[in-house]
This record gives sequence, structure tokens and C-alpha cells, in this order.
Amino acid sequence: MLVFFPLALALFFAGFDPVAVFILSALAIIPLAGYMGRATEELAHHSGPGVGGLLNVTFGNATELIIAFAALQAGLMEVVKASLTGSIIGNLLLVLGLSMLAGGYKHKEQRFSTKAAMTYNSLMVIAIIGMTIPALFFYTGGTEAAMENVSIGVSVLLLAVYAMAMVFSLHTHKHIFNPLAEDEAVHAHWSKGKAVLVLGLAAALVAVMSEVLVGSVEHAASSLGLTELFIGVVIVAIIGNAAEHGIAVTVAMKNKMDLAFNIATGSSAQIALFVAPFLVLVSLAIGNPMDLFFEVFELAAMGLAVAAVFMVSQDGESNWFEGAMLLSVYAMMALVFYFHP
Repeated sequence: MLVFFPLALALFFAGFDPVAVFILSALAIIPLAGYMGRATEELAHHSGPGVGGLLNVTFGNATELIIAFAALQAGLMEVVKASLTGSIIGNLLLVLGLSMLAGGYKHKEQRFSTKAAMTYNSLMVIAIIGMTIPALFFYTGGTEAAMENVSIGVSVLLLAVYAMAMVFSLHTHKHIFNPLAEDEAVHAHWSKGKAVLVLGLAAALVAVMSEVLVGSVEHAASSLGLTELFIGVVIVAIIGNAAEHGIAVTVAMKNKMDLAFNIATGSSAQIALFVAPFLVLVSLAIGNPMDLFFEVFELAAMGLAVAAVFMVSQDGESNWFEGAMLLSVYAMMALVFYFHP
């Protein structure tokens, strides 16, 4: 799929049809995201469990962050917010749903840590509360002028919660979140130098292709008859989460549902607690202020996704039917986003 990279660049600079450029640039990002994920995993194997866990949570959503930053620079705030919404519900419903479906089909029933699951669920509840507060502020009489200050304050607090979550999961209670037993330790296949080189190169290429993607998104949306909301929530989010999709489904089929669950829910938590508030603060520095004011249906979709995952994770067991149910919820939400103005 890397062949799509030069094709997308060539068509972009030639001023070709924006729809073709958008599709090719989206396809080009998928393998690059996969290389970033692989390089991060290899570096984690070299660094030990503590630093390795930090590397995974730091670079786990690098693709989404790079795409969102490119859209932020272009002033496409609604696309940025929609991609954040899409990443959260996509990881919780699509990635976890596919993992449970594929893993459950092969192994009938699978188990995972209820303690880790409930911790991630609690984190997501806190995150959704934080992302809902600016909307509540606005709809109860808050002014747009004060929205920026509210968003900044909430963003700082969400980042503080994220920092504490990292200490909790990587240091004081790391035994809860480590799905690999000591006798299942995985060894690196790449040298540290190769992993760093691949990670840096893939990140740079993703940044370039994100500029192409964002540059064609408005024209592609109008040509395809799609809203920027749908493109951000569904298409861009799926592109950014491509690496997580493959890894989570693969480990679930190997009967490592703990790891698949942690990938899906941990990635959503990182988007809500780190990526979203980080972008709010960065937007101030680049002169394109973004707030945390999300549309009502976006907030409802994220809240309902958290509720659906909570319902299927209480017993610490999963099967293919629970995965199918999560996928059906995602399909219903995608349908509404398609028709949503």
C-alpha cells in the first residue's frame, strides 16, 4: 500500500481530482500508521516494561495527533473535533467489537481483567464528563467569550488526570495492566536504531500525507455529498486507528483478550484525556484557538459508547455475540452521522 504515497503526492501537486487525492492519501496513511505502531512496539521491547509502556501510550495515537494537528493548522476545527469523537467511539465500538467478534469466533469465550476494564471505564467516564462540561456551560447561559477559558481549564485538569493515570498504570499498579505473563515475554526483532529510524521516517511521511489529506478534505466532502462531520467521525478516524484495528484483532485471535481490551479502551482514554486537551493548548500557540465544545450528538455518541463497553465488560468475559452487539451500535451511530447536518 506504500505505492499510494507517491501517487497521492503526484496527483495533489498536479491539481488532480480532490476525491482521488483524498482516497489515495487516506490509503497511504494506513501502512505508515502500521509502521509507526510496529516501531513503537519494537522500541518498547528494548526499553523494558516501564519505559516500554510509556512509549506505547505516548506514540499509540501519534497518527491521529498528526492528522488532527494538520487540520488544526488549516482551521478545520469541526474536522478535528469530529476525528476525536470518531477515534473514541471507533476504538470502543469498532476496534473492541471486531476483536471480540474475531476472538470469540475462534475461542468461543475469552477472559480479561475486570480490574483493568473497570479502571479504563472509569477513566472514560471522567473524560466524557470533562468534555461535556463546556457544552453544559454554553447551553446554560455561558458566553462564547468565556468558552475559551473554560476549555483551557478543563484541558489542564484532564491532562492532570491523564498524568496520574500513567503513574497508576505504569508504576504503582502496573500488575493490573500487564496482560503478558513473564514466561510470555516478547523479544525485539528490530535493533533499537532501526526502530527509531522507522518511527521517525514514518511519522514524517504521515505528517506530509496528512497535509495532503486535509488539503483535499473540503473539496472531497462536497464532491461526495458527505459532511465534514461524517468524514471526521468515520473516515478519518478509521484511517488513524488502522494500526490499532489490526493489532487488537490479531492478539484477540491469539486468545489475548486482555491485551486487545487494553489497546482499544486505552487508546480511547488517551484520545480523550491527552490528545483532545493537548490540541486545545497547542491551538493557542499556533493562533487557531480550539475549544472543547462538542455537538450534542457527538457527546451522546461518546457517552453511549462508554455505556455499551461497560455493559459487556462487567463479567470479565467476552464472546463473538458481544462483539457483534458493539459493532451494531457503531453501525447505528455511523448511520446517524451520515445523515446528520
